[in-house]
Amino acid sequence: MKKFCLILFAGILLAACHKEPMDRTIFIPDEDDPELPAYSEWGYNSFGAEYERDYFLVSNKIVPCKIVYSSGQLQFALSGKISSNGKEMTLIFSFPFPEITDFMDLVQLNNEKINLSDSVCTVKILQDGTGDTTLNVSDGELHFKRAQLLSIDDKLNRVILSGTFELRFLQENFPANISDGRFDVGITKNYFHYNK
Repeated sequence: MKKFCLILFAGILLAACHKEPMDRTIFIPDEDDPELPAYSEWGYNSFGAEYERDYFLVSNKIVPCKIVYSSGQLQFALSGKISSNGKEMTLIFSFPFPEITDFMDLVQLNNEKINLSDSVCTVKILQDGTGDTTLNVSDGELHFKRAQLLSIDDKLNRVILSGTFELRFLQENFPANISDGRFDVGITKNYFHYNK
């Protein structure tokens, strides 16, 4: 009887925790630079990049990624904090892409490389709610290395987007950069919006 109760309790505990861990951030340090998360393709809801001599990193208190499709443009937003001062920041990549009306269609991003210096692309930074700044990008790339569907209990749950990014730009008329960026995020219907 005791063994049966233990097994039942373990089953209830697993069922209760079944979905929530997929929404949490898992930060596994990179071997070469432990301030950054290691590159992964497991849906760890993590990202990070060097921002000048600082780091732009995922935060457990902020949804790491949201996507909006509107008027032929896909907006891919990564939200986190600057490590040295804790200020919130969002990096928004906007680029033309064939129509995506549902989060499941994001698998079309598999192995897509976006040239961020192309005139049809824009990159914006939003810091601590002070309004956004459009960056004057001179060079850069956003690479969706892998886009994969994830099902839980035979039901489609999310699309996992994994990839890398880097860019060079002018900030207050001086060169600046975001480098060694990587992301591994799970997008559900709650974090994708199609704007007709």
